[in-house]
Amino acid sequence: MKKISTLIAAIVFGVTVMIIFIANSSGVTFTATFWALVPPLVAIALALITKEAYSSLFVGIVLGAIMSSACSFQGTIDNVAINGLSTSISDNAGIFLFLVFLGIVVALVNKSGASRAFGEWAEKNIKTKTGAMLATFTLGVLIFIDDYFNCLTVGSVMSPVTDSKKISRVKLAYLIDATAAPICMIAPISSWAAAVSGCVDSEQYSPIELFIRAIPYNFYSILTLVFVITLAILNFDYGKMAKYEIKAREDGDLGALTLSDEDERTLNVDGPVNPHHGKLIDLIIPIILLIGFCIGGLLYVGFRALEAEGITDGTFVDAFSATDAYVGLPWGSLIALIVIILYLIIRKVISFDEAMACVPKGFIAMVPAITILTLATSLKSMTNALDAKGFVAMAMSNAQNLQWLLPAIVFVVACLVAFATGTSWGTFGILIPIVSSIFPETSGLFFVGISACLAGAVCGDHCSPISDTTIMSSAGAHCNHIAHVETQLPYAITVAVISFVSYIVAGVANIINAVWISVPVGIALTIGTLLFLKKRAS
Repeated sequence: MKKISTLIAAIVFGVTVMIIFIANSSGVTFTATFWALVPPLVAIALALITKEAYSSLFVGIVLGAIMSSACSFQGTIDNVAINGLSTSISDNAGIFLFLVFLGIVVALVNKSGASRAFGEWAEKNIKTKTGAMLATFTLGVLIFIDDYFNCLTVGSVMSPVTDSKKISRVKLAYLIDATAAPICMIAPISSWAAAVSGCVDSEQYSPIELFIRAIPYNFYSILTLVFVITLAILNFDYGKMAKYEIKAREDGDLGALTLSDEDERTLNVDGPVNPHHGKLIDLIIPIILLIGFCIGGLLYVGFRALEAEGITDGTFVDAFSATDAYVGLPWGSLIALIVIILYLIIRKVISFDEAMACVPKGFIAMVPAITILTLATSLKSMTNALDAKGFVAMAMSNAQNLQWLLPAIVFVVACLVAFATGTSWGTFGILIPIVSSIFPETSGLFFVGISACLAGAVCGDHCSPISDTTIMSSAGAHCNHIAHVETQLPYAITVAVISFVSYIVAGVANIINAVWISVPVGIALTIGTLLFLKKRAS
């Protein structure tokens, strides 16, 4: 099967390159056309065929570089090396630092034995598989400040609990992924709210007011949370996820990434052979410090940005709207890391030498996530160079006459753009100005349209194998990335279909000024669908 997959991938790549060269020689324009979405779509297809992310992403980057350079060899190399990989590393340096600091904190907590202590506590107090899933969900909801922070923190903290209840790592990755972006998208104080606020240009509403008023109609985010709770309570699975859960339950194969003996000795990711006698408090305090200093970092950067604009009386909400997570998160996590090291040394659960030994371990543990994130961001740069935004704007302008169906259309378009580009922030950055021009601010569908854009961005991002949040979720759960994508797709698509129907209901209900009906309809459809699927499975 591996040889067949490799052969199919090679054929797809070869045929695509041939088509691109023929199209270029025929004078076809790649920019601002459907061609702009070909590189990410090919990368996604190859990833699903070969089950391998690195080469698939690199192939997508090469295709985008060929197209954006008009099939020039030198231009292609420049695009890949400079405009792609180098720019990606420089643009994401702050997030890479944050990942490394977070990896070091995880290594410190493991070394101290605090993770073992938490696992022992959870084994005594969390009795069932449903309880473990709901506990994972609850922790994800509590860490609403940022999706990266959410994914990695929840994964490292909850994996001992889910492992003890024989929940597969891909199921843990889904629980993380299904909580991280959706909760950040409906939390008024989060890095996502700040990103949305930066894309809004309204004459009647302030950015944060518009964001808050759009929350009730963000169907995909809300219904995904409802879906996770219901799925945990009903305690069943379907699709490929069911196979992984059966293996975990019957064979004890959780699907965690395995390391060679040499890597195991180098990383020591599960803590020392004879763990120090760290207590539960040695896990709780570092997490509180990390959350507190990261929030402080985001606020500090936000207030500095307001001062640079001459605003001296800004509120906390203003600071979150003006902050830059790529600066605030590494700023806060660095201070948190220093304080955590001092705390653990003072507590005498680790020595200074052991703490310093955790620094390279944390970095090495995050290398796979950093590599995939670099490649995924490079691919997005190629898509931007081909002006995917222009193609989407033109496609959207042709649908303005179907007002009652427009929210559902906006949702689908946002899903496709986010899926192909792997970025929800980039998607609503592209679509919000377009949606704002389609729906008058006096229209009952204005907030529904904005929400449809945001919900579709989260949905496409949730499904995409090149999404940074998807990458962080598989890294947090320490499972195979493509396996995570394949197992969560049926769940994400289920909620996407229900959300699509809900937006149609909202469009029709607007005719009688009863848009609010769409919210309970969506919740009822979600619960009803899962009950139906469980009945069929039994």
